[in-house]
Amino acid sequence: MNIRVLGCHGSTALLNSSTRSPECNTCGFLLNGTVLLDAGTIAAKLRFEEQKQIRHVLLSHLHFDHIKGLPAFADNLSQDFDSPVTIAALPQVILGLKRHIFNSVVFPDFFTIPTAESAIFVAQMIDAGKSCRVEEFEITPILVNHTVPAAGFIIRAQSATLLYSGDTYVTDELWSAAQRIPDLKAAFIECSYPNAKKDLAQISKHLTPALLAAEFRKLGREDIALYPYHLKPAYKDQIVRELTELHLPSLSVLEEGQTISV
Repeated sequence: MNIRVLGCHGSTALLNSSTRSPECNTCGFLLNGTVLLDAGTIAAKLRFEEQKQIRHVLLSHLHFDHIKGLPAFADNLSQDFDSPVTIAALPQVILGLKRHIFNSVVFPDFFTIPTAESAIFVAQMIDAGKSCRVEEFEITPILVNHTVPAAGFIIRAQSATLLYSGDTYVTDELWSAAQRIPDLKAAFIECSYPNAKKDLAQISKHLTPALLAAEFRKLGREDIALYPYHLKPAYKDQIVRELTELHLPSLSVLEEGQTISV
């Protein structure tokens, strides 16, 4: 699978930097051009023609930085609507989208526009632990340890599997499931705060570099390509230094604009 990194940070910011791209966007990963994994960034990074190729949006949880691209995406699709896009997520996430975002107050209800029978968005409620098809992928949601109902995903393509943590703190079930995957090639694992902010990480249910290293050891394999993401822009340089100091040979911090082949 080809994974295009539209956004990979824990917030949106423009950094003072001359050595790398200063722009930080929230999480959005485009799989093979048709499946969007989390929806923090869509319209700002994809042309209209590219947006129209998306057939499924897979959401890990309801926090705004993972869904904030959906309203602009829906509005763009509505200008030249031909077929619906399926929003796949845990039931709590689907219900939250309808209640808090697409509620005809904050934003129009694109689950019923232009009509209930032919809407821009169609909901697909997925159950933790149960595999389902999303385009050419087999998706297995695994509940993770966050402040709201949240899932990581095991994403299987024809010849390779990707592990995606979503937002999580210390957890076990995700790693236990990953241990049983012989063709696991890569893991996208969040790392939001530096080690000095471990108390904030615990309260907000996110990982630090030290916690990430301990979590990754649960997998029992160092050959898996490890891609930390969801770094908070204000702490990015510090987090990158601490990740580098882990000396994990398979570790590479995600940057926007990359395309990863798994």
